[in-house]
Parts: sequence; C-alpha cells; structure tokens
Amino acid sequence: MVDWKNSSEGSTALMVEGARRVGKSTLVEEFAKNWYTSHITIDFAFAPPELIEIFDSNAHDIDSLLSYLAVYYGKTLHERNTLIVFDEVQFYPKARALLKPLVAHGRFDYVATGSLISIKQNTEGILIPSEVESLELNPLDFEEFLLAVDEEPLARMLKEIASSPSEIPDPIHKKAMRKYREYMLVGGMPQAVVEYINSRDFQKVDKVKRTILKLYRDDIARFARGYEGKVSAVFDELPSQLAKNEKKFTLSSLGKDARMRTYEEAFFWLDDAKIINPCFNSTDPSVGLGLHRDGSTLKCYMADTGLLVSHAFVDSDVSDNNLYREILVGSLSINEGMIVENAMSQALHAQGYKLYFYSRHDRDERENNMEIDFLIVQKGMSKAKISPIEVKSGTRYKTGSLDKFRKKFSGKVGQEIILHPGNVSIAGNRIRLPLYLSAWL
Repeated sequence: MVDWKNSSEGSTALMVEGARRVGKSTLVEEFAKNWYTSHITIDFAFAPPELIEIFDSNAHDIDSLLSYLAVYYGKTLHERNTLIVFDEVQFYPKARALLKPLVAHGRFDYVATGSLISIKQNTEGILIPSEVESLELNPLDFEEFLLAVDEEPLARMLKEIASSPSEIPDPIHKKAMRKYREYMLVGGMPQAVVEYINSRDFQKVDKVKRTILKLYRDDIARFARGYEGKVSAVFDELPSQLAKNEKKFTLSSLGKDARMRTYEEAFFWLDDAKIINPCFNSTDPSVGLGLHRDGSTLKCYMADTGLLVSHAFVDSDVSDNNLYREILVGSLSINEGMIVENAMSQALHAQGYKLYFYSRHDRDERENNMEIDFLIVQKGMSKAKISPIEVKSGTRYKTGSLDKFRKKFSGKVGQEIILHPGNVSIAGNRIRLPLYLSAWL
C-alpha cells in the first residue's frame, strides 16, 4: 500500500479486495493513520440515509461533495496528504464509479475496500473506472501466524531453510509441525487468531469462526438474489466434496440434472466473495497452464482452512476443545487429507499462484490413471518448467501418480515436490518438504 502511495502520487485509486472479516478495514485504517495527516473513512455498510443523500446530490460536483464530507466528518482536508476511504463499497456501488472523477480531481488519495465487487448486482448501471489498482488481502499465511503468536525466530529460521532446503533438526521440525497443526485448525482470519492468542481456547476460536460462516450465509441471502439457492447448495457441499479421495467437485451431488452451465454463476459468486479458491484441471500441462484449463472440472477449496474445519462440523454444536485436540494429534476419525490439502491450496494462493491440478482417467487401461494435486510454474527457476506437487497427510504413502506424470511429461517437468509431515529429503529432481515449508515455495 505504501508502494502504491509513492508510485501513484494520486494518479490512481486503490481497491483492497478480500473476504468479509479478513481485515481489510483494519489494514486500511492503520495505513491511513500512519501515512496521512488526516483521513475520512466512510463505511457504506452502515452509512445513514443523510450521508447517501450527500453522495447522490453531489455526484457531478466534486468540490461540493468533498466540502460536505469534510464538514460531515469534522475533518480538515490536506491537499495530497489526506486519504478518503470508501469502506465496504459493495453496499453502495455508485461510490466505486465516483473514483474516476475523484482521482481526476487530483487533490487527495482514495482507497476503497470491498468484496463481491464483480457480481452483476454490484456492477449494473455503473461505469467501472480504469483508474483503480487492485490489491487482494488474504487470510494470514503460516509465516504471519507465527509472527502473531510470538514465534518470529522460528519463522525466520524456516524461511531461511526454505530458500536452501536441508534436513531440519528434529526438535525444530517437531515444534514447527505442532505450530502448523495449530495454524490449520485456527486458520488465518484475524478475529480467530486474536481469540486464540488471548485465550488458547479452541472452543472460543470455533465460536468466532462460526460467526464468520453465518455472515457468509447472510451475504449469500443478500447478494445472490435469484440464485441464492444454488450458491448455498455449493457452499454447504464444500466439506463433503473435499473429504473424498478424488476431490473434484461432483455436480451430481447437487441433483441428478445439475450441470456446470446452471451452476457456473454460483461458483463465480463464491470466488468473487473470496470464500473459495477454485482449482482447475489443466489437461495438457505446460508453462501456460491456463491455456489448457478445463472450466468444467474443478476442485473447490475454502479460502481459509480454519473456516473449513468449523464448516465440516456445522451440524454439531460448537466444537469443543477435546474435538480440536483429537484433530491436533491426529487421533480423530476424519479425513485429515482434506484439511492438509486445503491448507496447501491456501498457501499457494497466498503466494500468487493460480491453482491447477492434473487428472487423467483411462477406463480401458487403469494403470494410466493419475492425479496430481497441484501444478505450478515454480518461481526463481533458471528454466521455466512445471513443478507437480503431491500433498500427503501421513508418513506412509505411494508416489505412483508422480512417477507416471514424470514419465508422460518428462520434457516439461522440472522439480517434483512432495509436501508431507516428514523432514526434508532430496533425491534427484524430487524433493520432499515438511508441510509447513509450503509457505515459501
């Protein structure tokens, strides 16, 4: 955000996107306090009618609009040193269109925050300004979680190891795995992390996460008008789909006549709300993974793994500490692979990777069947090649799909990555990394 301020110098506005309760408002407020002499924050989720009237009546008179806002909020505006924040702009899409003349006016800086900014309901009838840069805010990644729980030395050590992987001393590895399991259960939503820091009580953390899930359901009812039933059906189905061995989303689970063309808008809605991270099948893996994207074959991961854990137990009462403790030590009868693989998708998304996987099913020759959890074009490699990633939740596993993938696409494959609970080991082009090092791929 500071880079945007210094490079833009008022020539663009900034749109901070992210899921509800991911911390957009808090982040922007801190930015405003620390980098500007004054600021005005307009929260459109709770804007009273008289404030909306100011916008409606002065949309074509920017000088009057700014003057009225200064008086309404009792703030002095300083040219080139005041930030005006449009918070939760999806509740008043006209404000988003106003960013164009406000930026052209040139006296102040503007930041908007929002989610669901691309759905038809929030774009209909407005001109989307091109003078806006976008920044996506994700839930805390594992490194940020370690910083939050006062484990900076561990975070610094793991980051250094990730840059040049080598076997990790066993006490450090065990501590890092314990912290990573905590992270998967708590998740990266700021409110949940703060509750965990303050109480170390998983039951209280679970209550926070369930409140966020309820907010998402309320948003579906409010903003998915006309197809809220389809959005809710997909949302409710996420844990059971991820609990399968093959995690591809099976539309038939929603009804025997369900087709992607009728549910496509529901998936888009959840993606735009930053509730899910979709992962598409790339049918011909190459450096341009998106060129061979099969839009009808996808896996739907939840954007925050901690929310997935609470969502999976939504039919029971608030999950108590014993339940979380059993998951923490791996003694609960639950598909742990669901949680671990979702955490990997979250880590890759946070690092800017688009999510792709590879799946091949040959009915006649079953030995040709293979499925690779994730495909990336790894950063920092001297020659761009595909890195297939396999995620393992246990210490005993097979690598048949990875072996077949290497054989079939040998000219396109670079480093192969297995993420598992064990330590670092390297054999040729195949590297095994502890799950927690996924934060620095």
